[in-house]
Amino acid sequence: MNTASHCNRRTFLRNVGLGALGASLLPEARAGAARTQDKPNVLFISIDDLNDWVGCYGGHPQAITPNIDRLASEGVLFENAHCQAPICTPSRASALTGLYPSTMGLYFLTPQHREAETLRGVATLPEYFMEHGYKSLGVGKTFHTGNDPLAFDEYGGEMGGFGPLPDEKISLPRGHRLWDWGAFPENDADKPDYKVAQWAKDKLAEEHDAPFFLSVGFWRPHVPMYAPQKWFDMHPRENIILPDAAPEDLNDIPPYARELAEGAAAPRHDYVLELGEWEHAVQAYLACVTFVDHYVGEVLDALRESPYADNTIIALWSDHGFHLGEKLKWGKRSLWEESTRAPLIIAGPGVTQGERCVRPVGMIDLYPTLVELCGLPPRDTLEGKSLQPLLDAPDTAWERPALTTFGPNNHSLRSERYRYTRYADGSEELYDHSVDPGERVNLARDEAHRHIVDEFQQWLPTVNRPPLPGSGGADTMIYGPPADYGYP
Repeated sequence: MNTASHCNRRTFLRNVGLGALGASLLPEARAGAARTQDKPNVLFISIDDLNDWVGCYGGHPQAITPNIDRLASEGVLFENAHCQAPICTPSRASALTGLYPSTMGLYFLTPQHREAETLRGVATLPEYFMEHGYKSLGVGKTFHTGNDPLAFDEYGGEMGGFGPLPDEKISLPRGHRLWDWGAFPENDADKPDYKVAQWAKDKLAEEHDAPFFLSVGFWRPHVPMYAPQKWFDMHPRENIILPDAAPEDLNDIPPYARELAEGAAAPRHDYVLELGEWEHAVQAYLACVTFVDHYVGEVLDALRESPYADNTIIALWSDHGFHLGEKLKWGKRSLWEESTRAPLIIAGPGVTQGERCVRPVGMIDLYPTLVELCGLPPRDTLEGKSLQPLLDAPDTAWERPALTTFGPNNHSLRSERYRYTRYADGSEELYDHSVDPGERVNLARDEAHRHIVDEFQQWLPTVNRPPLPGSGGADTMIYGPPADYGYP
């Protein structure tokens, strides 16, 4: 490329708001960066909509996840990790930019992070590693929209995304095409996650002349909860244990909270019951979790058998949790434990093995943690906090709670013992997880706990940007009106 072309590209990047970030990705700007393997590689594994129904997390007694369990035994499992938004786009944008949703003004599925005016010129996690000599490789779903040309030197593709889909829905006749579950297709090889794993395995078998940042994004167990029959057979429907879903659980929840959770486009619980599909849906979710665990295992085994085994940091995380009837709710999009809590495991050189950490942390902490673990210059603009002290000693004192936001001015804070939530209308929830892990008794109006509420309020965000142009409300524009899912 000649000098004029370089100048033209720089001008273009500056005009679209990428400025120094775009210029830093030019070959000559990276030529002086370290290209040796003295820095650790990073294997960055994201799993879509994975809640705590994982063996090592104990969220469901019938979970079968030997590969994620093994990874946990090789590193540090964060028992109290939470997303920053219980919905894909802002959750992933937060983890990958190190900024809170209320700072970005990004609360819903739209706009995408590249369209967000508040993120112009902000280097995402893979980009920052590229700026410091890393080769960035990606496949599947890391960003909400798949490929991001500025974040990857090489992108393997979405590999089919949420497909393939049967000609007709299997279990849920009404609602969006993706809201369905059942045994489909016949072969693993037809599933996107199979292809994601194969591409990642091929890259781990290659020789690299620079440290790599490999992003591997799995699509399941996100709806549609389809997997081949053999994975369903591992979780027989007649033996399925259902989660608790007591109607009285909602009695002391503020009306605003119920409206926020019910306004999200997902099946209504009584509609699922009417169809006789609750056991089948739980079976499907467990089957999809076991399915994706298998292919996570294939990638991890490929790493263990590669020359990079002893010099690669592994970070496995999910973008949020998922309700399967708890609080009479399905899907994510709530500020309760089922939506906010998700797996986070970090392993690799310099990380304590076989430890569990109960301190409250967020996926937003991944960015500064990986930067520090890999010896890159720290970034002062990141709102997350490096987990390095907890990786060294999981019982290290940790002051701040984990923050989750769903929609403007709706914030939930999780400490080691309590969850406090304040909604935009001023209504509140407070739960004591030491005696109420199911969040069934709201203590917010109890004067004996007012001092707890007051302590939490100092951690609420001071910046609450309005939703960015193009925001889609609670996403009915994406997934269809609630009436399509059994709502009145």
